[in-house]
Amino acid sequence: MQSSSFLPTAHLTLPDHPGVYKYFNEEDELIYVGKAKSLKKRVSSYFNKNAGVNLKTRKMVKEIRRIEITLVDSEFDALLLENNLIKKSHPKYNILLRDDKTYPYLLLTKENFPRIFPTRKVIPKKGTYYGPFASVKAMNNVLELIRELFTIRTCKLDLSPYKIDEGNYKVCLEYHIGNCKGPCVGLQREVDYQRDLEHVKHILKGNLGVAKTYFKQEMQHHAENLEFEKAHLLKGKLESLENYQAKSLVASPSINNIDVCTIVSDDKSAYVNFMRVKNGSLITSKNVELKKKLDESDEELLLTALIRLQDQFQSDAEEVLLNIELSEPIEGLNVVMPKIGDKKKLIELSLKNALYYKKEKALLLGLNQDKKDRVIRQLQQDLSLPEIPDHIECFDNSNIQGTNPVASMVCFLNGKPAVKEYRHYHIKTVVGPDDFASMKEVVGRRYKRLLEEGKPMPKLVVIDGGKGQLSSAVEALKELGVYGQMPVIGIAKRLEEIYFPGDSYPIHIDKKSESLRLLQRIRDEAHRFAITFHRNLRSKNAFGTQLTDIPGIGESTADRLLSHFKSVKKISEATEDEIATVIGANRAKILVAWKEKNKGA
Repeated sequence: MQSSSFLPTAHLTLPDHPGVYKYFNEEDELIYVGKAKSLKKRVSSYFNKNAGVNLKTRKMVKEIRRIEITLVDSEFDALLLENNLIKKSHPKYNILLRDDKTYPYLLLTKENFPRIFPTRKVIPKKGTYYGPFASVKAMNNVLELIRELFTIRTCKLDLSPYKIDEGNYKVCLEYHIGNCKGPCVGLQREVDYQRDLEHVKHILKGNLGVAKTYFKQEMQHHAENLEFEKAHLLKGKLESLENYQAKSLVASPSINNIDVCTIVSDDKSAYVNFMRVKNGSLITSKNVELKKKLDESDEELLLTALIRLQDQFQSDAEEVLLNIELSEPIEGLNVVMPKIGDKKKLIELSLKNALYYKKEKALLLGLNQDKKDRVIRQLQQDLSLPEIPDHIECFDNSNIQGTNPVASMVCFLNGKPAVKEYRHYHIKTVVGPDDFASMKEVVGRRYKRLLEEGKPMPKLVVIDGGKGQLSSAVEALKELGVYGQMPVIGIAKRLEEIYFPGDSYPIHIDKKSESLRLLQRIRDEAHRFAITFHRNLRSKNAFGTQLTDIPGIGESTADRLLSHFKSVKKISEATEDEIATVIGANRAKILVAWKEKNKGA
């Protein structure tokens, strides 16, 4: 494996060899990782003006400032390396599996008389992990089977030989009901316990045939020695094992150790089902969604998902069944696209799961959309509004202790925050803490601006406050000549009362109503936005005042520092060299000396 770095303009000099390429932007951040059978051809295709690449790809190419490549022996090795790099760095233009679950494992501990128990944390030094399992139910089924077939201890005792020899342990209830053979008091040899564990390991790997053969041989042995009770007990365990296998049997038992991966897609996403089959039994089935980033082909998406899922579920499959043909074979990956027989049926089963998953996702998306529509329709009904309030704006003031009076406006579109439309306001025309006058000023400024820019007015204006603030907002709207063009309400905090202009009495919406919860959320967001702005402003002003009290530091210097470092905290943490790049070496020395003198004050 060999790594090299190039400038984008040198892409034509890349080798005609399998490998992985990495694109870095101006900040030297990794933005994309790709694999290629021929690095020269693949990387050059991004910079070919006649290639007809899509807008997203062109946007990415404009950001590339440096290319790094790693040569490998085969395209399959490139796939594996690409997967590891994406998993580690999460570049913004690479496809990510949309799956935030932490999967359960079964841990076989590294100790005397090892235990087996479920966990979601993988700490390799603790023992051997089996899984991950696609669901807790699937994991519990395997664990119940193991505990039914073998007597594996569940206690946490230290069963080192010298601890057992001390004789301080006593057998517990698990021993008396037959779930443990009492290794804690020397009633079971570790060599016998380890023999059972070898069969457990085969079951955890999906190899049920080894355990079945063992139980058959032991049952035959006890029957020949006329030990019929022991033979009957083993017969019951064999039946349990066969019943478990029958429930998971999806194909002929002769089909051993294969993976099945199928894909269906639409314009924005791909939906992949991944199955692992051993001895005809389905041991893993997992659905994932991949969001398209650069209009990737189904082949590229399927290979990406396959490699990541095989890695995630620790697959050692000898063969992979796919529902689409690869454009060309990949050395090291044994891919088959069956046309008939049991393998074809496995493809159909996997594809059925992928299609169902796609349908399920679409239904869920529709339900979420319906919920948003339902809430704003309910709000329209509760407030008797002429139109559905799919555009709501809310205002709040903040002037704690009468200093730095500010206001905020937050915007919600279709019931969701539209953060880019949020606005902060410095109060300009009001002297002292006057909430009513401040509200009139900011409402007037907001809608005067919208009128001048010809932008659409909201379908509902919410004022955080009671009748006084609401009346002030109405005055501003009347002066602009837009009063009556959009509904405006006030919401009082104490009893969540809703006031309409001109009405003496408020209305009350059911406390459990989704529409009231939406209004509360909008009001709370406006309050949070105003308070945050006010605190930042007070902090900056306080620090700026302190700075200008230092001989040699004036207002313009303080402004440059705040403009560059963005926050007081970052100025206090900056080194002398960093400060010097903004205000010069002499002033930097003055400021650093002042910081040292006032540290901890």
